[in-house]
Amino acid sequence: MYLEWMHSAEDRAQPSGSSYQPHQDEQVISDPVRIRALAHPLRLRLLDHLQEVVQATATQCAAALDESVASCSFHLRTLAKHGYVEPAPRAGRDKPWKLNSRRRKHTIDNTRPGSIEAVSALAALQVEEQMARIQDWLTAAPSQPAEDIDAAVISSGRFYATPDEVRQLREQILHLADGYVQRWTNPQLRPPGSKPTKVFAVLNFEPQDPA
Repeated sequence: MYLEWMHSAEDRAQPSGSSYQPHQDEQVISDPVRIRALAHPLRLRLLDHLQEVVQATATQCAAALDESVASCSFHLRTLAKHGYVEPAPRAGRDKPWKLNSRRRKHTIDNTRPGSIEAVSALAALQVEEQMARIQDWLTAAPSQPAEDIDAAVISSGRFYATPDEVRQLREQILHLADGYVQRWTNPQLRPPGSKPTKVFAVLNFEPQDPA
């Protein structure tokens, strides 16, 4: 869950042709070129890593992600070119990177050619990455504390709803964990016994009405 924002008036404005209503200081990206630039597994992993450690050099990223320094350096520069990361304050010769924004939304802009395809490609990659993470969690489940497994859930549901009702539900889901997200970067807010936790949700209309 992303917390800090990129203070760009252009990014804070509602994208033309998008139904998503940005919240205060929220970075909303609808440019297909920028979105396509993110659709790469290592770039997503680099963003996730910087989300957790706040800042890191290409060498540190390579060690954490089991990738080459050259590859991490190249992809970090690409992410910087498209406004996802930026140089952090230097300490000696080290050249650390940090997230440009810790909270982002990628939205479809129906006025831009290729927008749907770009967002769909990024979403497909994100789903693939999340499925791998969830599979790892399920594999490790037998070795985890029973109370942790009992608290987790995998759920699905079916219902009929109008587009307006689904948008309202979308807003509720998007901000479901807002009361907890500051704990990720501020250890002082974490109550005793708290552990790293992730939530992944998909809400969509079915392509064809079964009725």
